[in-house]
Amino acid sequence: MGSSSVAYRVSSDPEIRVHVSELACCALEVGSAVTRGLLEPDAAHHEPSRIDVMLISGTVTHLLAPLVTAQWQALSEPKLAFAVGACASSGGPYWDAPTVLNAMTEFIPVSGFIAGCPPSPESIVESIRLLVTQS
Repeated sequence: MGSSSVAYRVSSDPEIRVHVSELACCALEVGSAVTRGLLEPDAAHHEPSRIDVMLISGTVTHLLAPLVTAQWQALSEPKLAFAVGACASSGGPYWDAPTVLNAMTEFIPVSGFIAGCPPSPESIVESIRLLVTQS
């Protein structure tokens, strides 16, 4: 994991640019959303985004937290962060491990949580659209 994230556009609303911190299995569901046509790779020919959304997907450890924070800080305003799945939302099955953060809210202003272990690709994309609309 580097300091940059992978970027996609929501196919049904290309003004929403989605950045994925590829930490664990929930990131695979985002990949599945791409293969199903729900998300498309971000391309240089797209217009500027209306909003950038960061998906924190997977278990965040104390060691990885600074990298996730750097990804967040690199995004342009306006921006939102969503925790995807049980691990990013609460530590998941690893909640009691001393190396695991139980919530990214200590480092990043998380605007919403997408439930599931893992959430379905359709659920991820629909949640992004709903949470952006509500924010």
